[in-house]
Amino acid sequence: MTVHFIGAGPGAPDLLTLRGADLIASCPVCLYAGSLVNVDILALCPSGARIVDTAPMSLDEIVAEFEAAHKAGHDVARLHSGDLSVWSAVGEQLRRLDALHIPYTLTPGVPAFAAAAAALKRELTLPEVSQSLVLTRTSGRASAMPPRETLPAFAATGATLVLHLSIQALPRVVEELTPFYGPDCPAAVVVRASWPDERIVEATLGTLLGEVANDPPERTALILVGPVLAAENFRESALYDANYRRRYRLGGAA
Repeated sequence: MTVHFIGAGPGAPDLLTLRGADLIASCPVCLYAGSLVNVDILALCPSGARIVDTAPMSLDEIVAEFEAAHKAGHDVARLHSGDLSVWSAVGEQLRRLDALHIPYTLTPGVPAFAAAAAALKRELTLPEVSQSLVLTRTSGRASAMPPRETLPAFAATGATLVLHLSIQALPRVVEELTPFYGPDCPAAVVVRASWPDERIVEATLGTLLGEVANDPPERTALILVGPVLAAENFRESALYDANYRRRYRLGGAA
C-alpha cells in the first residue's frame, strides 16, 4: 500500500500530468482538497472508489484515513492543488506517514504561477529585465511569515514577484511595493487561472486597487508585479543567436 501525493494542477483537468492521472485511476481511495481541486478530476477515480473531501477535516482525521487504507491494503491518491512543493501542507503529512512507516510517493503538478503566466501570455524572466522570480506570500491566519521574509526585502532586488494567498492584503501589498517598483510598474491579478471562470486584471501598481475595486477577488488569486509583465524592447536571448556557439549548434563566433 502506498499513499500517492499528487499535484492536481491549477484547476483545468487537462493540466494534470499523465502520471498523476494514471495514479488516480489506479487507487481505490482518493482524498482531495475540495476547496481548491477541480471536482471534474474525480471522474478519473475507479468505479466504487472511496472519495473523501479533506477541506473540512483536521490533520488527525486525514491521517486516520491513511491508516485505515493502510490496514486495508488500499493505495491512496492524495490530491493537492497546484504543485506539492509550495504551500501544500504536504510536509506535515509526510512527517506523520514517516512516523507510521507508511510508504508514499510525490508526483509534481503544474504550479499556479505557471498557469497565471500562461494566462497573461508572458515569460516571467527576460534578458536584462529580470532573471529572478520570487514566489512569496503575506502573513495569514494559517501561517506567519519568518521575520526576514518581508515584501520590502524581496522588492529591493527588483525581481519579478508572484504573491500567493495574499489577495486579501492587496492594499498593503501595493503600499509596500510601490516605493521600490514605482507606481507605473506593471502589475496583474489572475483569478482562478485555467478555470472556466478565469479572470485577469492587468494594471500598474498605481491603478491596480482601482481596477479590482468593483469586483474584488476574495480567494484563489495571484498577484504578479514586475517590469516583465509589459516589457517589449528587451534584448533577445543569446541562446538562439546565430553567432552563439554551443554544444548543439556549432559554428559562428567562439
